[in-house]
Amino acid sequence: MDYATQQRDPTKHAIGVAFVVLMHVLLVYALLTGLGRAIVEVVKKPLTATIIEELKLPPPPPPPPKKIVEAPKVTPPVQTYVPPPDVPVPTTTEAPTISATTAAPPTEPHVIQAPVVVAPPAPPKPAVRRGVTRISGDNPEYPKAAIKDGIAKGRVVARLNIDEQGNVTEVIIFSAEPLRYFDRAVISALKGWKFASDGEKYVAEVELNFTLKDN
Repeated sequence: MDYATQQRDPTKHAIGVAFVVLMHVLLVYALLTGLGRAIVEVVKKPLTATIIEELKLPPPPPPPPKKIVEAPKVTPPVQTYVPPPDVPVPTTTEAPTISATTAAPPTEPHVIQAPVVVAPPAPPKPAVRRGVTRISGDNPEYPKAAIKDGIAKGRVVARLNIDEQGNVTEVIIFSAEPLRYFDRAVISALKGWKFASDGEKYVAEVELNFTLKDN
């Protein structure tokens, strides 16, 4: 059966008409019995909106711990221990050491002392002083015996013992050229000489030169 034939089927038209009539009958019944008014009142009531909160889902469970896979331990091969040959060790007997415990002395505070400046010692004085200067006294005279014998010059070295006041206490002829001509004149003159006081006794050495033309 084609589509045009289906549209012209009177049975389908009758069912549709019967459904429309039934709806109108129900509507009229509802108006008459007040059911329609109740429906209108229900529609007029304010609508109550209920807000449904969003359900909070529980936090996800923590991830399972990672398993650490350890590498299999390799046992090193066991080496066979070969003991060394026994060597006899010489035994030495030592005397027991006796240690005496001495109590440490109490520590004293360190005191820093100022450095002591020590003056250098004075150089020792010579046993025989040379170059001493007389304060007073006359020169010896040229001996007449030397003039008579034609001796034109002479040289005498004498050592003098001098006391604390600078006086000559003794004259000793150390050397003379020529011998015995000038000794007496030198001794006689030098005993009257005066030297600076040194506060102690000392020995001085003087040199005298004689020339005939000076007299």
